[in-house]
Amino acid sequence: MKTGIVDYKAGNLRSVELALKYLAVDYVVADAPGLLEGVDRLIFPGVGEANSAMRVLEATGFDAYIRDFAASGKPLLGICLGCQILMNASDERDTRCLGVFPGEVRRFPARPGLKVPHMGWNQVYQRGRHPVFEGIPDGASFYFVHSYYVEPGAADIEIASTDYGGFFTSGVARDNVVAFQFHPEKSGELGLKLLANFFRL
Repeated sequence: MKTGIVDYKAGNLRSVELALKYLAVDYVVADAPGLLEGVDRLIFPGVGEANSAMRVLEATGFDAYIRDFAASGKPLLGICLGCQILMNASDERDTRCLGVFPGEVRRFPARPGLKVPHMGWNQVYQRGRHPVFEGIPDGASFYFVHSYYVEPGAADIEIASTDYGGFFTSGVARDNVVAFQFHPEKSGELGLKLLANFFRL
């Protein structure tokens, strides 16, 4: 079994690679879809700006590849910007995204005492019992770095939420595709547990 990691120049992939090495996962990092032939799982990570990221995805053909992979039934994990780009569109520079999940990406509102970006550890509350949360307590803390968050267009895809000046969706899933706003690869033991659960899907 081999896992592909999408390299679309959206941030440092080193932390994802280190987590997979720790879990003894066979993986390949690829900056072109042709290098991912035969992978059984896909990780779509990233930090940065949605519009620039989408331009790279479209230029490389990764936009079609990720949509096709999501439709294939094979497990796909989106992380941070990768989670946001799986939605229909983002408010960040009015960007059309991949449309794997219904919904939009919104910026945190300017409020007194609310720092943007949302950065650091925060609690994740599970909505239902998705298999990726096996053995992870409800309300466990994970690491976040983001100024935008997903707003699902269907209530049944939300699997986690987090409170930051009000609750926002921090995890979504449908069938073989699961995505999180937080960084499991930077979230210590429980983050590694979540990744290990993904690899068992």
